Amino acid sequence: MDGIANFFSVVPNPMVLVNTQGIVVLANERVCNLFGYDEGALTGKAVADLIPERFRESHLKLLTTYFQAPHVREMGIGMELTGLHKDGSEFPVEVSLNPYGEKDAVYTLASVRAIKERRATEIRIRHLNRILAMQSRMHALIVRVHDREELFREACRIAVEAGAFTMAWIGLVDPETSQIQVVASHGARAKEYLTDIEAEVPLSAGPAGTAITENRPVWIQNPEDQELDTPWHRHGKGFGWSSMATLPLHRAGVPIGALVLYAGEIGAFDEEEERQLMELAANLSFAIDHIEKERKLNYLAYYDVLTGLANRTLFLNRVTHYLRSAVSGRKKLAVFLIDLDRFKNINDSLGQLAGDKLLRQVAKWLTREVGDANLLARLDADHFAVVIPEIGQEDDVALLVEGWMKALRDHPFGVKTATFRISGKVGISMYPEDGSNADTLFKHAEVALKQAKASRNRYLFHTPKMTEMMAGKFVLENQLRQALDKHEFMLHYQPKMNMASGKLTGAEALIRWNDPRTGLVPPGRFTPMLEETGLIYEVGRWALGQAIEDYLRWRRSGLPAVRIAVNVSPLQLRNRHFIGDIERAIGSDRDAAASLELEITEGLIMEDVDYSIATLRAIRAMGVSIAIDDFGTGFSSLSYLSKLPLDTLKIDRTFVSDLTEAPEGLAQVSTIINLAHSLNLKVVAEGVETAEQARLLKMLGCNEMQGFYLSKPLPGNLFESRYLSPYHAG
Repeated sequence: MDGIANFFSVVPNPMVLVNTQGIVVLANERVCNLFGYDEGALTGKAVADLIPERFRESHLKLLTTYFQAPHVREMGIGMELTGLHKDGSEFPVEVSLNPYGEKDAVYTLASVRAIKERRATEIRIRHLNRILAMQSRMHALIVRVHDREELFREACRIAVEAGAFTMAWIGLVDPETSQIQVVASHGARAKEYLTDIEAEVPLSAGPAGTAITENRPVWIQNPEDQELDTPWHRHGKGFGWSSMATLPLHRAGVPIGALVLYAGEIGAFDEEEERQLMELAANLSFAIDHIEKERKLNYLAYYDVLTGLANRTLFLNRVTHYLRSAVSGRKKLAVFLIDLDRFKNINDSLGQLAGDKLLRQVAKWLTREVGDANLLARLDADHFAVVIPEIGQEDDVALLVEGWMKALRDHPFGVKTATFRISGKVGISMYPEDGSNADTLFKHAEVALKQAKASRNRYLFHTPKMTEMMAGKFVLENQLRQALDKHEFMLHYQPKMNMASGKLTGAEALIRWNDPRTGLVPPGRFTPMLEETGLIYEVGRWALGQAIEDYLRWRRSGLPAVRIAVNVSPLQLRNRHFIGDIERAIGSDRDAAASLELEITEGLIMEDVDYSIATLRAIRAMGVSIAIDDFGTGFSSLSYLSKLPLDTLKIDRTFVSDLTEAPEGLAQVSTIINLAHSLNLKVVAEGVETAEQARLLKMLGCNEMQGFYLSKPLPGNLFESRYLSPYHAG
């Protein structure tokens, strides 16, 4: 017993040792403090005394059952219970159990952890997530919408759908009556509530009136505690609404209305949420002010009369507006100037009226192709401009322009009795590479257009190096298509090892390209191009099939075949045929399904959580395991993470590399491991390169590891001989 006692004295967790009669044999100082007892006071007490009386009978039954057939459970995979403090208060705890034997006696070793703070943190994160989601969609709305009524209507809808508020409405002060008029609302019973309350008392006397007249937000966290605006609270309570935020809206600094949000829970707003909502109201006010100013603009000063598109002045204003979003969101933005080939000849031969008709047709075609007239402008006779506010990668721009130019050449334009096929030249500039303001970007796009017109190129970027880079990427795309046809792709396998037993547990399949011209090509050179061109669909299907084929071959050969992990790309997961691809890959063979584990990055899952949950559940139902890869590099909501159908969590290599660099690194990895175990997930550390990293990971309870410390990725035959041979299997 001395050994376990020494362990208890140094372990940082609250620990107790309980015998088969349910009596505490040993308890460290931390567990005594947790339950409010002096050190040593728990020894000899019944463990049932630490549980509320209503749970004791069921707990004793569980304890008896456990000792009848004790079984090993990994520490950290706990169950949530209710603890009883010495002062009689109750609090949530998480308990992890392990059998412990000594001198023919069997005990239960229990690790106890209070989780009240974790639950509170989960609630705070969930609340903040809804505000951030609401802000993101509201920001996009403000950029996109230029009609006040649509802005109000969509803002209320976003508050309910993205912000998870039960109801939202916007009211504006009527300048003649000084009464608040509801201009937009959203929510299952919004109209019913607003109609009833207006019949009882005027809205101007309520929270909205207070917020506008006093020019301050009004927060109602609990109607029971506040006398202000009693009729609204009483009425709202009947609809299941408990908290309210009322935020004044301004135009030119003067309060003109209010945004009112209702939540079902009491105390829905903390300090950070209040700050975010006030910022949101300020952005909405900015949009209102901007729309009002646009209404006052002289149409002829900002629009092209012939086509109805923006002119150069308005286009530059809009580019400036989109640049604000690009700067704040750290996004790329592209400006295109388009010159129609041989338009002067058409205009001269058929006359100005025919030329004008052709230009109107081109404007309509461009609007349909781009999808938003607000992104377009007509600059002069045959010159058009386009701004794309968000571009993912530079080569996306080239692919986009290639598509435009081909579609333009293929589209017939009819004037009088003649049909014309039109081509064009394009000059391109990009933020931030080619300038930080609209005028500079426009000027650089003009320079690129002049160079394109003087050359045989259909389009040119302002930066010559970028044009060269795009050409190189198109060459690479063709080489990759040939590589797929000529079977030049291959799988390398990197082994995974159980940290407790040292045994092989699995392998990650990694795609490699064996280019006959240069040999093995680094994945970083070709994997992004597979994604960008859509080739990842075909290559991904091949990788799934090849991994399963290798597994079944090893199994038929009598080798100790292990589960193979295959990475899933963003395009694959979002593809509606992906589930069918997996079904076809595994067929009806249960061994094939059991052989497969899909590794999906944290960021990819969180992009569309509801869709990810539905897709992963369907895949897991086939018997395929799911791992969340690169954990810690994204922003996972704990509430969503617990709902995901996962089996494994992989710690990103950046956290592993920080293990030995600073105490913070060790704490981060320990937190991730404990979180994963609390969700009943196996933990795999990737990128393990040193013995010290492996030692620390084992000490922290990590289940498995992979990395260069164990082995680099190996071709299939080397992996088979080195890790699956009878020698290693024995």
